[in-house]
Amino acid sequence: MKIFRARPAATLVVVAALAAAATTTGAAVLSGPAAAAQGCRVDYTPNQWPGGFTATVKVSPGDAAVSSWTVTWTYAGDERVTSGWNATVSQSGSTVTARNASYNGSIPAGGSTEFGLQGTYGSSGGAPTGFSLNGVPCNGAPPPPTTPPPTTSPPTTPPPTTPPPTTPPPTTEPPAGCAGAVLCDGFEGQTGSTPSGDWAVVSPDCSGAGTATIDTATTHSGSRSVRINGAAGYCNHVFIRSTKNLGSLGNVRYGRIWVRHTTAQPTEHTTMMAMADAADGNKDLRLGGQNGALQWNRASDDATLPEQSPAGVAQSLPLPTNRWTCVEFMVDGAAGQLRTWVDGTAIPGLTADGAPTHDIDGQWYNRTWRPQLTDLKLGWESYGGGADTLWYDDVALGSSRIGC
Repeated sequence: MKIFRARPAATLVVVAALAAAATTTGAAVLSGPAAAAQGCRVDYTPNQWPGGFTATVKVSPGDAAVSSWTVTWTYAGDERVTSGWNATVSQSGSTVTARNASYNGSIPAGGSTEFGLQGTYGSSGGAPTGFSLNGVPCNGAPPPPTTPPPTTSPPTTPPPTTPPPTTPPPTTEPPAGCAGAVLCDGFEGQTGSTPSGDWAVVSPDCSGAGTATIDTATTHSGSRSVRINGAAGYCNHVFIRSTKNLGSLGNVRYGRIWVRHTTAQPTEHTTMMAMADAADGNKDLRLGGQNGALQWNRASDDATLPEQSPAGVAQSLPLPTNRWTCVEFMVDGAAGQLRTWVDGTAIPGLTADGAPTHDIDGQWYNRTWRPQLTDLKLGWESYGGGADTLWYDDVALGSSRIGC
């Protein structure tokens, strides 16, 4: 499939027209004039892999503020949208409709908001076309033709002025990404300065100078994230732990976290994510770093993935600093396998495929490993020197791959 991919210096820009529409068909209501607003943009930026893709769509109203929005477009091939985040996304035939969430419908003049989606494809397609905003064709395209009513008798139902919604808008705030996942949280429901509700601040083993707070200044999407101030030295452990019941995930667990951190990973061992393993004495399966690169670590015996040889570490990669990074993982408890993706790319050194391979998962399979993971913790543990400040956002766990 040839999904339209934006080059590094540019994205697909669609100049959208804006209109104030308030009809009996349920069209979204816009603030501002009915005429098209100058400078309005819809940017569609895709990323693909064999058989699947994700896309980020940025809506910028330009000179006119909007209080709600609906964006539509048409795919040229057999692309099928499977999920969306920060918007309610549906598809009928080749036409896709995205409606704002309850918390991002208002966009000020000169502002913007983003939503995302994930999908699949079977054969090559082309760039999406026919973008519209609230039923008004974008990029100067003429409005769709209408058939005048016959002179002998009027139509029983007048044609709608905007496309009718295929699904009603949600009555509650949807999570950021991954509809249908057991856990899907962009932290938008947090109202205080300390994580609460679906999250509890915990300090496994011992506590110290580390802190966990809700941040509104640095976010991946929406208006909130979790900030972890990770202090150096052992016993400064601080995490947020999901309070949701994750028992319905079963043997196969897929996860996605968006993470941003400020300091390059040190030589010493650190942890930024942990999951208790009921099949391993409730010891944690940990994701963090060592020797300056990402690694998995088993708390029960300190086995690492990859092995900490120069050749093993070279099969991993450092976690990028000062930008948001999408980290995905899959743990299959029945098969004893683990896979990891960073920004959609599989990492060989962070893959345990069931067959021991020297420098990668040879140490990992020094014993039978059949994990039964029961929770999710995000935060910071340092087992030597090294402090870091991290942010987490748009966290998800499900029984199938969620995507970035």
